[in-house]
Amino acid sequence: MKPVVSAFNAWTCIVISVFAIVILSILGSLFKSNHHSMVGSEEDPKDGPAVAAAVFGAVGIYGLFLVFCASQAWLHKRERRNGAIALN
Repeated sequence: MKPVVSAFNAWTCIVISVFAIVILSILGSLFKSNHHSMVGSEEDPKDGPAVAAAVFGAVGIYGLFLVFCASQAWLHKRERRNGAIALN
């Protein structure tokens, strides 16, 4: 199987996905617990758990990006070692 994206793009996607998962998980847990810094003022959302569900949905999407990009990086690594399987 051949990689779809370049090696640089795959590794960049991995780094961005990991940072996004960490940051969004922290924000989602703060919203889920109705932390006063997230839902305390008049301009903040009133329903913290509903916002947390949306944020955790984004974490799931970034998790799928992470799996896809890691597989692409693995394919590049395998191809570079001349271990790619050729169907000729």
